[in-house]
Amino acid sequence: MVGIGGPGAGVRKFLTRIDDNAMKIGLVRRGFSGTGGAEAYLLRLAHGLVKAGHEPTLITSAEWPSDRWPGGRIVRLPGKTPSQFAKAFAETNFGVDLTFSLERVPGCDVFRAGDGVHAAWLQRRGAFESPWKRWFHQYNPKHFALMHLERQLFRSAKAVIANSRMVATEIRHWHGYPAEQIHIVPNGIGPALPRQDRALARQKLGLPAEAFCVLFVGTGWERKGLKFAIEAVERLGKDALLVVAGRGPQARYASAQARFLGPISDLSALFSAADVFTLPTIYDPFSNACLEALAAGLPVVTTTANGFSEIITPGIHGHVVEPGDVAALAGALEFWREPREDTDAVCRKLASRYTIERNVTETLVVLRRVVGGG
Repeated sequence: MVGIGGPGAGVRKFLTRIDDNAMKIGLVRRGFSGTGGAEAYLLRLAHGLVKAGHEPTLITSAEWPSDRWPGGRIVRLPGKTPSQFAKAFAETNFGVDLTFSLERVPGCDVFRAGDGVHAAWLQRRGAFESPWKRWFHQYNPKHFALMHLERQLFRSAKAVIANSRMVATEIRHWHGYPAEQIHIVPNGIGPALPRQDRALARQKLGLPAEAFCVLFVGTGWERKGLKFAIEAVERLGKDALLVVAGRGPQARYASAQARFLGPISDLSALFSAADVFTLPTIYDPFSNACLEALAAGLPVVTTTANGFSEIITPGIHGHVVEPGDVAALAGALEFWREPREDTDAVCRKLASRYTIERNVTETLVVLRRVVGGG
């Protein structure tokens, strides 16, 4: 298993052979979102594969823009639903050495469980839903179809990459997939964003100069726990402000202590303006937004339902609370109201270990082993 630590001597020796043997790799992702974490990861991975001398082919649907792919070749499959896309995938020969999928498609060689385990997500969400909603989701045909695809996938995949121990454990629990075929490869990000002057960054974003600014970034606000973030910030006093970046139903989450900025392109200003970052998620296999905030020098307050929580030390890089525990979340945020001199440096140092270069290196080890039958 490729673990949380960096590649050892045996891995480095193995990578020497990888560099001498270019692979044709089919990367599978249905649909496209310009702000999606999976799309951002796939683009970084493709850049890394090209740089390492390999030939990535994007296997996708009609939505992915042609100018947003660095690998060159794109194969587009029909299918408006995950099941239709999986059927088209099974019927197509792509002329590659192996397929590496971020999508639940039975028959792929390697699956990256970047979205986690669907059954685990439904169970976690159910703890915060009314009985009728739990019943609705339990018998929703869409969820039936996804769980069916997931079961088929884990029966056929030669290897699985999980981005956290949490997800690896869920894969074994829900699907009985062999532990020796699960490889833990954490997410990786690009260079850290430069820090801007805090006062100027707040002025640029229209934020109060003296407020205690708690930053929340992302879409899918129900899953990511925006409701809990707002309730926690409301407990901190009138000088506390939750800054929300990303698309979502703002009217549903209206609060006098929440400021909705919408999608923000100047992430450097966004992170520089904040005092602390929070993602009180119900379920997140490994949040890239948390890693990016850490790389910008911000402490991160998140939950045990986020695989990212495995890499931080509470009180040093942030805090970890249980999902839905608003009192604990408020207390953790309050801890970071007073700035600590070394926080910026220690957060950046930890984040610097989780680069896209490391991710590509460890992912290639897994792919080459599958190609070689190891």
